[in-house]
Amino acid sequence: MKIYVAGPMRGIPELNFPAFHAAASELRAGGHTVFNPAERDIAHHGTDISKGNATGCEALAAATHGFNLREALKDDLEYICLHADAIALLPGWEHSKGARAELHTALALGLKVIHLSSTRVPTHNENSI
Repeated sequence: MKIYVAGPMRGIPELNFPAFHAAASELRAGGHTVFNPAERDIAHHGTDISKGNATGCEALAAATHGFNLREALKDDLEYICLHADAIALLPGWEHSKGARAELHTALALGLKVIHLSSTRVPTHNENSI
């Protein structure tokens, strides 16, 4: 299954990249193809834009690395619209404007919704996905 990982970034130390990476790793271990927006940001900018960003400040990422929220959200929504079978929500997603937009796009498209806990990620063979 092709899964997009969504969750809060802004206002969380290191833009919450460690949680995105952990979820993507576990989902891949379960046999899924995963779009991790943290990996997209790193690939797009050629460096880990979360390092040294202790407060998860979008303005700091923009000033230091040229991060552009419009470009990032465009790429994220493009993957959801064109490729994803499901969206996986990290804890705290409900406090993120971006994750809520991604969820509503997924719901409009009839994609499966997976709620990830901080301790367990579903595997490829589970019926809950």
